[in-house]
Amino acid sequence: MSRFVSVPAISLLLAIPPLVTAAQEEDFRLALPIDCTPGEDCVVQNYVDSDPGPGVADFSCGPLSYDGHKGTDFRLATIARQGEGVDVLAAAPGVVQGTRNNMPDILQGWEGAPDLGGRDCGNGLVIDHGDDWETQYCHMAQGSVTVSPGDRVETGDRLGLVGLSGQSQFPHLHISVRRNGEVVDPFDPEGRAECGAALTQTLWAEPLDYVPGGLLDAGTAPGVPEWEAVQSGTANGEIGPDTPLVLWGFVFGAREGDRLRLAIEGPQGEVIDEEMPLDRTQAQLFRAAGLRAPEGGWPDGRYEGRVTLLRGDRVLGERVVPIELGG
Repeated sequence: MSRFVSVPAISLLLAIPPLVTAAQEEDFRLALPIDCTPGEDCVVQNYVDSDPGPGVADFSCGPLSYDGHKGTDFRLATIARQGEGVDVLAAAPGVVQGTRNNMPDILQGWEGAPDLGGRDCGNGLVIDHGDDWETQYCHMAQGSVTVSPGDRVETGDRLGLVGLSGQSQFPHLHISVRRNGEVVDPFDPEGRAECGAALTQTLWAEPLDYVPGGLLDAGTAPGVPEWEAVQSGTANGEIGPDTPLVLWGFVFGAREGDRLRLAIEGPQGEVIDEEMPLDRTQAQLFRAAGLRAPEGGWPDGRYEGRVTLLRGDRVLGERVVPIELGG
């Protein structure tokens, strides 16, 4: 297998994007490499690490990256969504240089996760686009890669499916962009982005908004769900008249000082209304709040759960969860 480069989750190499001139970018543009709608059924979890030292910063000076990260991670909310089958697409025309297709789909840290032996990228491929540009696609589903070395692909061609292979902590597609072997941040190819400023020059054919954090999922259960169930998309459970009523929210891109509000209204008014401060910056987390059933059980009727992620006065995400109890 030729020119297939592993992308470690934690690297001692620093991702220092080279300066790419406007002339060099003129004929090279990237389409979305995954069949989803960012901000709706997928999000960018991590960007290229633009901090030249041991710290971490995405191109906007936010924390959506990790030290040495060399690509863009388009994540799906849950493993259940990944299991439905989400296509990986060619971001630009080119020739396939190398593939890998035989690694199992399991999150690192879960029981049974394999020793990667340096194959942190998992299943994926490399495409040569000419003029010294190439892209690499990682963490694809086992057996799903549909192309072989030497194949010519066009923009939007199906390459396989999003998976969990390699050094993966959530279901996602990692795409790295390189020119002359050096990492290029497709959101900031010239390395000129200013903290908090609007994007101007990118490699994306269609603009992609920077989303600084939000909600991935929300639901109810008769008890506080397990973390693996939240990640898997199986955390919801049936609420009975005598069971506890628990509302939970699954968050990405949380920053120290954010707040997560969990509220439920029922036929007789407020059931819970709790605002939880988030005391540290985390890539992903969940929180839950609830009550035991009152004496005599929950009144029949319609309940509504509302999960809201707040950063200062800004609402970063909100989910409404309907609940029907009784006949």
